[in-house]
Amino acid sequence: MATDTEGAPPKAPGLTRGTMKAIVRYRYGSPDVLELGDIEKPEVADEEVVVRVHAAGVDRGVWHIMTGLAYPIRLAGFGLRAPKNPVIGMDLAVVVEAVGKDVSRFRPGDEVFGIGKGSYAEYAPALEAKLAPKPSNLTFEQAAVLAISGSTALQAVRDHGKVRQGQKVLIIGSSGGVGTYAVQIAKAFGAHVTGVCSTKKVEMVRSIGADRVIDYKREDFAQGEDRYDVILDTGGNSSLARLRRALTSKGTLVIVGGEGGGKWLGGIDRQLRATMLSPFVGQKLGTFINKENYEYMLVLKDLTESGKVTPVIDRTYPLAKVPEAIRYMERGHTQGKVVITI
Repeated sequence: MATDTEGAPPKAPGLTRGTMKAIVRYRYGSPDVLELGDIEKPEVADEEVVVRVHAAGVDRGVWHIMTGLAYPIRLAGFGLRAPKNPVIGMDLAVVVEAVGKDVSRFRPGDEVFGIGKGSYAEYAPALEAKLAPKPSNLTFEQAAVLAISGSTALQAVRDHGKVRQGQKVLIIGSSGGVGTYAVQIAKAFGAHVTGVCSTKKVEMVRSIGADRVIDYKREDFAQGEDRYDVILDTGGNSSLARLRRALTSKGTLVIVGGEGGGKWLGGIDRQLRATMLSPFVGQKLGTFINKENYEYMLVLKDLTESGKVTPVIDRTYPLAKVPEAIRYMERGHTQGKVVITI
């Protein structure tokens, strides 16, 4: 990565226009609306870079953008009746191809990871502010699944859970994309971590550092005697009453995302109830909206290069198999992350 512009090669004004392979869709819907096609390569804007994509990640956010559900996501700039950008995908690990005139931190040839605008393609545009140098010890496949889930976990554990040395932390959904990072980050902060997951995922969660793992098919975390200083719920199904029962009297609950709840609320009703209840009880109950910037990614870079955090990859699919990859994620069987190679 360039630290200054002295001696740097001239900035490319943009890619030579041509076509590229990409997964596209022109209406909202299931994975059936996705197809592999040829579209124009992106042009580089002033504050952006255009990158050659080596690998991209699959997460629930991709599903929401693909389906246009819940409806508020369409109001967030993705298109009301039809998608504005035909290419989906956000997480990526790439080599910089061209840089805009206002870009100062990167030059062509840099290996970076972060968040782009349509990563299921051979080339993608990305804001400079949402990219960071690729961790030196990670492959492109590993780095491609770090930015979104990793930064979400970091914000949940550090900024909102305020996890400290010696605290007891419960992570519901510990085998998922955000959950696997949350387990490792909480351990890096010195917490005693209990994960909650299904039977077949217990050993994986234990292998990434959880001190204890609860198989929810055999044990109810809310019915035991243990009380936790912090609960991170990435599972989205437990009622507030059950979650509060497992918290200490001054404990903190952080709800990370949420599914269900219909086409309008999309699961956020539980977060809203928690936020409204919090001022009236001793426990701190809440949620947050993930911030996407390179400062969080630099922390993740340090955590991965120090060996404290390692991305967990379940399966890898080629670009043409993106619909199959999303269907696999939809079924809820993933252990960690799903990767697209390009």
